[in-house]
Amino acid sequence: MNARDFLLPLLASAAVVPSAVLAAQTAQPAPAAIAPQPDPLAVAPVPPVPVELPPPSWQLDAANELLGYIRQVGRDGLDPRDYDADRLELALRGGDPMTIARAATDSFNRLARDLALGHVRGAARHQWYVVDKDLEGDRAQQLLMRAVGTMRVAETLNSLLPTHPQYWSLKNALSVAKPTDTGAINKIRLNMDRWRWLPRDLGSRYIIVNVPGQAATLVENSQTRWKRRAIAGALKTPTPQLSVNATGVILNPWWEVPQSLSASVAGKGGYVAVRGKDGRVQRWRQPPGPANALGKIKFVMQNPHAIYLHDTNNRGLFDAQARFLSHGCIRTEHILDLAAELLSDDAGEYDRAKIDEVLASGKTVQANFVKPVPVYIVYFSTAALTDGSLTQYNDLYKRDGRVLAALTDRDGGLKTAAPATKTAAK
Repeated sequence: MNARDFLLPLLASAAVVPSAVLAAQTAQPAPAAIAPQPDPLAVAPVPPVPVELPPPSWQLDAANELLGYIRQVGRDGLDPRDYDADRLELALRGGDPMTIARAATDSFNRLARDLALGHVRGAARHQWYVVDKDLEGDRAQQLLMRAVGTMRVAETLNSLLPTHPQYWSLKNALSVAKPTDTGAINKIRLNMDRWRWLPRDLGSRYIIVNVPGQAATLVENSQTRWKRRAIAGALKTPTPQLSVNATGVILNPWWEVPQSLSASVAGKGGYVAVRGKDGRVQRWRQPPGPANALGKIKFVMQNPHAIYLHDTNNRGLFDAQARFLSHGCIRTEHILDLAAELLSDDAGEYDRAKIDEVLASGKTVQANFVKPVPVYIVYFSTAALTDGSLTQYNDLYKRDGRVLAALTDRDGGLKTAAPATKTAAK
């Protein structure tokens, strides 16, 4: 964020010329009510004039530290040219304090923004619905003043980097990659940026689903607590990237058939029609049972995309190598085990025996977690091991090319347009 973005509104006033024309008195009684009429002489309010605040004063040592950081920012997969290193160096050579202050402040704000939130933005992220509040409010200005005031520029900027171990494994892989292996380097860089899209603090306990990796993982205190195979959205119904809190599970769930699939189940046995007052079918539902598409359980994850984790009535599909088969939701292997762990956490009343009892009853029951669990559904096409070796996943949705193009663009692909893709809940 540039210093010019920190605006101080001015007070604005509107002068109004009052009407002094009075209606002549007559013997007739006045109307009960007279609708107010706009005053043609009224002056419209003048909008506040933006005021550009002067940048803070930079000591030469701090500005030089910033320049050095920018020159080395390629180690985080970013391009030094995006942060005007040449302009800052020229300003330092000139020695004018105000020129240095402007150049350093502009570079710092742009760099801080990309380290915290990622360089790629807008439609180039495609189906990205994760809210990142790492620079919410006036935090960007606070970081700037902290860096300038303490003369700890590098330390301040480093405080914005992702804390997830996978980011640092990718960073290490980038440092040992052969300069001629542009394919691997590009894969590393674009996936490092995807980690910056996420909040820096994902929580002490969370579920992360990597769609290309076709896996769901429960993480606690930065350690993998539980991990199983997953089935994600097919090419025609891709799973969006989102974050949502899971508040509990529904045992023996009904499946509310999405409108996009209604025609395929209409009139078939095992489905119940929901009719309106006029008797017409509005939608279809599938009751609990062995044939239910959601299986025995689904997670309660309220979101506008109707995407959630659930079981399946066709568990043999988990043995397939390519598991992009759903209509957008995440079918999760052994999801009852995951539910049992989360429901019993924090002294919860449900254990596996109680879950099995409810399932055997056939009744639809919602069981809530004591504390909500964040769920992140993401799209990482490359992972790195601690030794720098890489694991490549199938970029089925062909998103890497768009992200890489935006990563090499100065504005991060902000102007890139992308059509919206609808998903169905199953």
